[in-house]
Order: sequence, then C-alpha cells, then structure tokens
Amino acid sequence: MAKPGKVGLNRVLSASKYSYQGLRAQWQHEAAFRQEACLFLISLPFALWLGDSGLERAVLIFSVAMVLIVETLNSSVEAVVDRISHEHHELSGRAKDLGSAAVMLALILAAVVWLVILFG
Repeated sequence: MAKPGKVGLNRVLSASKYSYQGLRAQWQHEAAFRQEACLFLISLPFALWLGDSGLERAVLIFSVAMVLIVETLNSSVEAVVDRISHEHHELSGRAKDLGSAAVMLALILAAVVWLVILFG
C-alpha cells in the first residue's frame, strides 16, 4: 500500500529538493566527494576528446560518474552508522569498511575502463 503524500509534479519537485539538499550536504561535509567531483570535472573534457565513438565517450564519463554515486552511497551508510552510535562496534566498522571498499572498487573500475579504452 502506497503511503499518502504528494503526487504528480509536487512529488517530483519535492524529490528534486531533497536530492539537491543531499548533494549540497555531500559537497559540504565530504572531502572525498569534492576530490572525486573535481576528478570528474577534469576527466569530462578528456573523455569527450579521447573517446573514438559516442559509446566510448559515454563509458568513460559513466565510469567516473559511478565513483560519485558510490561515494554518495558510502557517505549515507556512514551517516546512518554514526547516527546510531559513535561507540566502536564490529558491525559498524564492517559497514564503514565495506562502503570504503565499494568506493575503491569503483575507482579501480574507472581506471581499468580508461586504460582499456585508451590503450586497448
């Protein structure tokens, strides 16, 4: 059963507002996100220039954008864990480590994609 709330355009506008607030908080509170966003902005013109086809350009851009997405998900996991407790707990540490591992895998994936497309 759907919960009552906003529908149609009001729902889209509210969702856009919440997304903007999330991105703003991510930029404000997460140095890693700011660094990765700069990496994205620097890589964007190179992806457009170095890709031989539209598909290659899209894959190059997508691979770096995926890092931003995974970093945002990692930050949300960290925020929830920190909200629950600042005390050290094995599962809390594991959750944060897994989020960090996901970011590392996304970075490795982006590097591999760039290497394969540029030198493959």
